[in-house]
Amino acid sequence: MADKDSNGNGAAAGAQVPIQAKIVNQYIKDLSFENPNVHKLISGAGTQPSIQVEVNVGAQHIESDLYETSIAFKATATNNLGTIYVLETIYAGLLKIESIPEGALEPFLLISGPAMIFPFLRRLVADITREGGFPPLLLDPIDFGGLYMQRQRQQAQQAGKSVA
Repeated sequence: MADKDSNGNGAAAGAQVPIQAKIVNQYIKDLSFENPNVHKLISGAGTQPSIQVEVNVGAQHIESDLYETSIAFKATATNNLGTIYVLETIYAGLLKIESIPEGALEPFLLISGPAMIFPFLRRLVADITREGGFPPLLLDPIDFGGLYMQRQRQQAQQAGKSVA
């Protein structure tokens, strides 16, 4: 006797189909490395550098089940001699995503997508700073879920201000 919850092929009718996601490609969309005060740095390194890091994520629908997720990254190193270097890059991944509920798509693209490509961005940043003549900038893991929640709170606050 067949179970009432079965759809005839042995799977439960209400069973969730697992999300299918894979990286089709990943690439550098934009890259800039500036070393504006190299002549000052040759005569003396100056004080310990201060490094300011900015990270932002984005996503867009490309076609059908293809989506692009990207990480915009900027690092600025300064000390008493001025700007040591400025590194700006946008690193992206092309993702093929199937069987995802509509409500889960945005969080997936802004949390899981960046988490999937981050190790490659981390290596790129380390290589570029090392090739620029500096110690490699080794990035700590980034909490993309926390960034997403922060973005949601900011959008809710802005929506509240515009209504008032």
